[in-house]
Amino acid sequence: VKFDSDIRIRAFRAVDDLETCRKFIEGHRKVLTIYGIENITTNTEDWMFRRSIFVIVVEKLDGSKLYGGVRIQIADGIYPLPIEEATGKMDPAIYEIVRKHAKTGAAELSGLWNSKEVAGLGIGSLFPSRVAVALATQIGINTFFTLCSPTTVRFKDWMGGKILDEVGNNGTFYYPKIDLLATALYSDDMFLLSATHPRERDKILFLRNNPEHMAVEKSPFKNHHTNIHYALTLHNV
Repeated sequence: VKFDSDIRIRAFRAVDDLETCRKFIEGHRKVLTIYGIENITTNTEDWMFRRSIFVIVVEKLDGSKLYGGVRIQIADGIYPLPIEEATGKMDPAIYEIVRKHAKTGAAELSGLWNSKEVAGLGIGSLFPSRVAVALATQIGINTFFTLCSPTTVRFKDWMGGKILDEVGNNGTFYYPKIDLLATALYSDDMFLLSATHPRERDKILFLRNNPEHMAVEKSPFKNHHTNIHYALTLHNV
C-alpha cells in the first residue's frame, strides 16, 4: 500500500479551512468519475461557505494530500439535507421525518469517499464515520441520516444505524444513477449510543473524551496497522 503509516484524521468547520474543502471536492470528484458518476446532487462547491457544514478529512500529517473524508451537514432549516434533495421528489415523506428529528439536533453524513491507495482498509470509510459519531456531542446532534452504498451499508450494525423504511422502497432508492442502489439509514441515539456495537461504542466514547491523541488502529478488513493522529477538537462551534 503506497501511503504513509502515519496519517491524521482532522475535523473542522468548513468555513474555517476553504483550501482543504477544495482538496476534498477534488478528491471526491476523482473517485466519482471512476464510477461513472458525474451528476451527484451534492458534489458542488457551495457547501464550503455554509456554517452548517463540518468536515472530517483523512490526510497526510503535513496536510499535503487527502486520502478521504466525509461531510456532516446540520439540518438548519435553510438548506435541505442531501437525503432530502436526493429522495424528496420520489418520496416527500422525508421532509417531515427530517423536520421532526431536527428539533433535537439532526445532521447527515454525506460525501464519504476514499482514494484508491486506502481502498479496503476502512481508513476512508469506517474511521471517518466513527469520528463523525464521536463529534455528535460537540456539535449537538442526536440523529444522523445517511444514504449508504451497498458497500457501506454493512457498517450500520456496528454504528447502531436503522433502515429508514418509511421512505422509498423499504428504505432503498436507485441513486445517484439507475443501476446503483442506495439505502437510507438513520441513527437517533448519538449521545447514549445504546444500539451501537460495544466495540465501536468504546472507541467512540474514547474519541469523545480524547479528541487529540495518537492511536495504532487496525484495519477492520485486513491485517494492516496505521498510526492515526486524531485532531478532533472543533473550534468555532
